[in-house]
Amino acid sequence: MIDSTGNFTAPSVTQTTVIAATAVSHRDGSKSASAMITVYPSGQVTATINPQVALYTVNLPSGTNVFIQYSTDTSYNLKTWTQPVPASGTLSLYVAGMLASTQYHMRAVLPGVNGTMLNDVDHTFTTQAVAPAAVPAVTATTFAGMTPQPGIEILNLLLGGATAPQLAAFDLSGNMIWSVPQTNGVSVEGPHLLPNGHFLYVASPGAIREIDLAGNLIQQAPGAQVQAALANQGINWTLNSFHHDVIALPNGHWIVPFNMYEPCSSMPGCSGTTNVLGDGIIDLAPQGDGTFLPVWTWRIFDHLDTTRAPQGYADWTHSNALVYSPDDGNLLLSIRSQSWIIKIDYENGTGDGHILWHLGYQGDFTLEGGTDPYDWFYMQHGPSFTTANTTGQFSLAVFDNGNDRPKCINNSCTFSRGVNLQIDETAKTATILTDYRPNKYSFWGGNSELLANGNLESDFNTGSPTGYSDIFEFTAGNNPQPVWKLETSNAHAYRGFRLPSLYPGVQW
Repeated sequence: MIDSTGNFTAPSVTQTTVIAATAVSHRDGSKSASAMITVYPSGQVTATINPQVALYTVNLPSGTNVFIQYSTDTSYNLKTWTQPVPASGTLSLYVAGMLASTQYHMRAVLPGVNGTMLNDVDHTFTTQAVAPAAVPAVTATTFAGMTPQPGIEILNLLLGGATAPQLAAFDLSGNMIWSVPQTNGVSVEGPHLLPNGHFLYVASPGAIREIDLAGNLIQQAPGAQVQAALANQGINWTLNSFHHDVIALPNGHWIVPFNMYEPCSSMPGCSGTTNVLGDGIIDLAPQGDGTFLPVWTWRIFDHLDTTRAPQGYADWTHSNALVYSPDDGNLLLSIRSQSWIIKIDYENGTGDGHILWHLGYQGDFTLEGGTDPYDWFYMQHGPSFTTANTTGQFSLAVFDNGNDRPKCINNSCTFSRGVNLQIDETAKTATILTDYRPNKYSFWGGNSELLANGNLESDFNTGSPTGYSDIFEFTAGNNPQPVWKLETSNAHAYRGFRLPSLYPGVQW
């Protein structure tokens, strides 16, 4: 039976009924229509360990495509991604992106032929409360006459408390619609949404973790396991910690920065410091049994001029972001204590690790569209590509913290900015395309990225006790204007970035 809203039900039982009409031919050549009715049970909605996430389970033929629609009323204006039912006939989809302590309507949808949709009956689900202490105080503002890029804002938070979230999503009105509670002693760093719908991040200092939307651990690479695997390969490095970032490569590997100590006595120009803290990179290949094998390793001590130490040797490099270049398979590493972004010969695991170039003050590029050295970036964070191509001539957004900016103009040194640079690898020029300075000084943290509408976004941490974080969306070009701002008042956001939704390929 089909009701007036297009839902498929059958009498006496709660179920989804899919009806297909077939034509029957008779011996005399005439045709008549008959109906073949297939009845499927209605889906089930249950709670999860996450107060703002539901689990919607359906039992349908293998290969059937399903997505979930949901909202606070029956407009069903949000949806998950579409997934096929596996061979078992049972598919469970997490429904996430909901306000706490709120009733939602949801239904499974089966895309049919010619754009038709087969709907499950309506289900209601009420999300649970989130402890007030675990909710960051956030205010969102859209500037007059502006329209921000649709989607959600992901914050990598620094919020105190035993179960306070360090990874959370907000709608563009500033409402927290998803979070992952963490335990004391674990710092979430460098979160990224994976193509499989999970999140990958560094659980500093001891592991790399992949979690689902409910917060369940899917797999992890503990530091002790990686340390043992290195030793088995005859690599006698002592890993201090994974930190700041981790990225998933197209081949499914995880590649992550780590830091380690070297004796000061082994480095020319170093004196008075017992140990020097520097960085390395490890490419980890999953083995399918819960373990990871190091397949490519790199140490900065072997490749960077050890006599250059603008911030001294106690924290000689302090790398804070890793970026993969799809066009040539190489890596960009943001080295905060050097005020450099370097390009490393990785070549998808076949490179020898030598440094291809150094971007920044006293590096390999000539600065255009600004004053050298004043307009270079200093103590930077969170670079990202802003063009589809990543070699030759391309653009790169960088968050310029501005610490220790030299040669001040009119005594104006203490500012931070989101900057977009056009890079020419052949001519070795870096041209400033966008320079956004909202009169904020962010001496730590931050990132910059390109949004789908052509605007840029940067995260400013203005520092306690007088301020926390301001994330700005702003227009590109030589006269950037603010479009949207998210301001926190009880937590810092180490990074903030826009996603279309919590589901790959779905725009909210």
